[in-house]
Amino acid sequence: MSCVGILLAAGEGRRFAQQAPGADKLLARLADGRYVAETSAANLHRSVDWVVAVVRPGRPALRACLEMSGCHVLETELASQGMGASLAAAAHYLQARDPEQLPAVVVALADMPWIRRDTYEKVKAALHEAPVVAPVRHGRRGHPVGFRASCLPELAALSGDQGARGLFDRHPVQWVDVSDDGVLHDIDVPADLVGPPDLDSL
Repeated sequence: MSCVGILLAAGEGRRFAQQAPGADKLLARLADGRYVAETSAANLHRSVDWVVAVVRPGRPALRACLEMSGCHVLETELASQGMGASLAAAAHYLQARDPEQLPAVVVALADMPWIRRDTYEKVKAALHEAPVVAPVRHGRRGHPVGFRASCLPELAALSGDQGARGLFDRHPVQWVDVSDDGVLHDIDVPADLVGPPDLDSL
């Protein structure tokens, strides 16, 4: 099935900026020298047809980084309202772009750069079995989350910071067990840039 990645890159990163004044966590560099957002976009891009990244206005450096990473950048004032509003903006964009051929979507967060390609592939493949798919690591739900095309109208109806949790209640969900610690590890503070902990060793 046709599958598009939605990369949510509109968060303000307040906790990161409190510890690193003036810094944008999505433009912080990882150990390999790449930006956080660049790496997240590249990882998602390898498993989908193309990627739309949602950003807030007034972040030209982030926009340029994402465009250089091959993303279609959707800049919207609504993104400042929260994750649900960002998802809705992306869903509206996809519906307007090609209303006759709506794609399935894999939703990822731009501050989660360690999700492996095989995890993205497993989530995408599981959309053949269920309309909503999410990875599970040590009993905890993680990202990315997959939705069939039939879910796009519901995603477009989201608002504020509610996210897509309601869709998990209304649809059958396929839980995919993975060995990927990256599905649970986002970058919240500068210390997180070293990478995810090995959960098997804890």
